[in-house]
Amino acid sequence: MSTQTLSARAELTSRISLAQTARHSLALAGRGVTKFMKSPIQLVDVILTPIISLLMFIYLFGDAMSGGDTDGYLRLVTPGVMVMAVFQASIGIGASLCADASTGIFDRFRSLPIARSSPLIGAVLADIVRYVVCLGTLVVLALVMGYRVETGPVAALAALALLVGFALSFSWISIYLGMLIKNPASVQGLMTILILPLTFASNVFIPRDGMAGWLQAWSDVNPVSLVADAVRGLLNGGPVAGSLAGTFAWMAGVIVVFFPLAMRAYRKNAG
Repeated sequence: MSTQTLSARAELTSRISLAQTARHSLALAGRGVTKFMKSPIQLVDVILTPIISLLMFIYLFGDAMSGGDTDGYLRLVTPGVMVMAVFQASIGIGASLCADASTGIFDRFRSLPIARSSPLIGAVLADIVRYVVCLGTLVVLALVMGYRVETGPVAALAALALLVGFALSFSWISIYLGMLIKNPASVQGLMTILILPLTFASNVFIPRDGMAGWLQAWSDVNPVSLVADAVRGLLNGGPVAGSLAGTFAWMAGVIVVFFPLAMRAYRKNAG
């Protein structure tokens, strides 16, 4: 692409209004949703992972970990599995953007009269569909297994919104790695290395009191434990103020650090 063409492109995109940016982003979000619909295999991980996890921990480990109180363990582990599932689902956007970068799709976007940020915003908006499918699958399965929300519809919706917000905030780490690394498999591998220790060194599957002393101290500040406690409070009843404050602090910290890094790496790839 010539220097004159690049200059003309930059001048054109600089004139695009916020309303046009929003329209372009929604159109590209629709592209992402269409990709999911035409290739449902992309949704298999966000459907099968929560199903397998919940069934395994209730029916395989439930009696041993709960002392025979399977119903009580279902109340404990269902919100935790929700956190784990959406956290794992946040890996997908980084790998997807990495794949797009390797196929040259960004070059096509660069030739279009659209806002430069629209492809990224559209990808983030489309990824919300994956989180909703993931949580919807878990909610239906948990209800079938006997789980019941003990608060109310407003608190339940607030819990689901918190989970989506948590996944979106941590997805900026995945986006940054996706723009930095040229191999989608490597993005998934690195994000898994991050997610697994955070998840299994938390109170998602066992109560805090059942952990070693040093692990309790880590669980108290672990973002996965904090959001799990907040979701439990919103769904099962109980205090939520402290865990919500900690969750929002982690979400804000991740966004403050990784959003600018991801945007800089994206601009470098998008040209």
